[in-house]
Amino acid sequence: MEPCSCDTFVALPPATVDNRIVFGKNSDRPCDEVQEVVYFPAAVHDNPREHLKCTYIEIDQVRETYAVVLSRPAWLWGAEMGANEHGVCIGNEAVWGREEVCDEEALLGMDLVRLGLERADTAEKALNVIVDLLEKYGQGGNCSEGRMVFSYHNSFLIADRNEAWVLETAGKYWAAEKVKEGVRNISNQLSITTKIDREHPDMRNYAKQKHWWDGKKEFDFAATYSYLDTATMMISPGRYCEGYKLLNKHKENIVIL
Repeated sequence: MEPCSCDTFVALPPATVDNRIVFGKNSDRPCDEVQEVVYFPAAVHDNPREHLKCTYIEIDQVRETYAVVLSRPAWLWGAEMGANEHGVCIGNEAVWGREEVCDEEALLGMDLVRLGLERADTAEKALNVIVDLLEKYGQGGNCSEGRMVFSYHNSFLIADRNEAWVLETAGKYWAAEKVKEGVRNISNQLSITTKIDREHPDMRNYAKQKHWWDGKKEFDFAATYSYLDTATMMISPGRYCEGYKLLNKHKENIVIL
């Protein structure tokens, strides 16, 4: 059986040796899809009406964009992972849940990765960029080259030299968890439960309207917006759980190889 693993992780002090930040991601894109590592320099865009063509749609350009190194499928504009000149790193994962995925062309999660890197010099600013664009333009479109239609929502792991953020989405709704120390990983499932540091202002009301949450019990994002049993999520044999256990097994000794 061919390996199938798409996971992103970050390790921050005191989980690392020499107080380093370690960020990593692997990908399960199709084996015959061309992946390229590319560099785009910083740029200044003087025309206030300039537009930017992403994979499917055009959006407003900003005045200044930062230099980025990206790992991306060659056929699209965005990227699965990357870093910018300020040390911000972002990786994304496909996720699904109760909110229906939109096939209509909008911003891909991979577009949002690149836009966050080009427009933000800290992890939290990158989060702001992504959620603002998500609200304005939405997410959607075919994430596969060719005739096969493959669409999904996205989760993101965003890190800089000081902290990390997990951002998980369902359509335009989202929740974010701040990571100040230790380890954190994401895979192809929602993983933010009750520790929510920032959120879409209508996220809870929308869940109540859809009868996913009664408004009384403690709000659990993963349990509400997906079909996960979060009580058993950490003992399942899935990649998220196994990644969590592996990272915690090596806490305080994680190094860059």
